[in-house]
Amino acid sequence: MSGKTAWITGASSGIGEGLAKEWLARGGRCVLSGRNVAALEAVAAHAPDRCLVLPFESTDYAAIPALVEKAVAFAGNVDVLVNNAGISQRSLAVDTAFPVYQKIVDVDLLAPIALTQALLPHMVARGSGQLVMISSVAGKVGSPMRTAYSAAKHGLIGYSDALRAETAGLGLKVLVVTPGSVRTGVSVNALTSDGSTRGVSDAAIENGYPPEFAAQKIWEAVDADTRELLIAEGMEAAIVDLRAKEPDKLFDMMEAMVAQGYAQKMAAENN
Repeated sequence: MSGKTAWITGASSGIGEGLAKEWLARGGRCVLSGRNVAALEAVAAHAPDRCLVLPFESTDYAAIPALVEKAVAFAGNVDVLVNNAGISQRSLAVDTAFPVYQKIVDVDLLAPIALTQALLPHMVARGSGQLVMISSVAGKVGSPMRTAYSAAKHGLIGYSDALRAETAGLGLKVLVVTPGSVRTGVSVNALTSDGSTRGVSDAAIENGYPPEFAAQKIWEAVDADTRELLIAEGMEAAIVDLRAKEPDKLFDMMEAMVAQGYAQKMAAENN
């Protein structure tokens, strides 16, 4: 990592912040992106001479080409792009307004695709580069109360798998990360049926892995040229395995979970 440049989106908190701090601690340079400028600057303060704070709204697609040029110019190249910025959901499909789907798919799927597509020619021209896509266990398993989120995260895996096949012969590496519960603001910031912010966390999230642990595992996977990394244990790891091996058993389990009041329990946590 020493001397290499990583561009991390969603770098102001959670997994993104953990990734940035770990990369800087190992001697690398960072391009830090997100919307919270003060928080990005706080992360950059760990190594200000090796950081470029590059705030932007991830769905401002028209601004992306100029941002890519700034990121590349910072150190002459970007060795690793981590598409980490995202937003989750906590609402039943039947209650959810369509604009919520549009926003989540924009942020979680189209935004990382747009940024990757803009940076891709630079990496291809150099014949090297690593792309890290932060998906989710919900990108492997359709999770109740997360229809938009699951759709976007499934889509990100599909894009990444196809991109990996196309660019492996060009010197690029693609890592898909599927975290389960990590102690971040993902649940607090999740959108509800009308697009408002949920404002409270899940017990599972609060009992999840520290973001620093997830960051360490991700950088180890990057170093090892791993193609896919699951960061989950217990039931979250088990349902990913079930989806691959016994999908009907998983579908029955998810249907039973909803029938037993999963949505009502989630609603109670909001109050």
